[in-house]
Amino acid sequence: QVPLVESGGGLVQAGDSLRLSCAASGRTFSSSSMGWFRRTPGKEREKVASMSSTGANVYYADSVKGRFTIYRDNAKNTMTLQMNSLKPEDTGVYYCAAGPGGDYYDYWGQGTQVTVSS
Repeated sequence: QVPLVESGGGLVQAGDSLRLSCAASGRTFSSSSMGWFRRTPGKEREKVASMSSTGANVYYADSVKGRFTIYRDNAKNTMTLQMNSLKPEDTGVYYCAAGPGGDYYDYWGQGTQVTVSS
């Protein structure tokens, strides 16, 4: 059983929005840090956004600040990435991840493809 499952990817045009969801199953991640990563063509895997278990600490990569927003609902064991004003360089496979904190993630989803056309 895959503990984290992403959904919501797709093909959109530049300037459009997408909402990615991450659903956890089999265990609760309410005490875990959770984050979104992406792997884009020709680049290393990049952490896009993350949020601590309580939501007190939030991180955004400079490339997405002001455009992406991360949410989590510990009661529902879900996490969301709202992506606005998408750019072609946002194209990639997006993964959700969970971990104990300290920027260490030991649970990963299988990824969802986001493609932004110009």
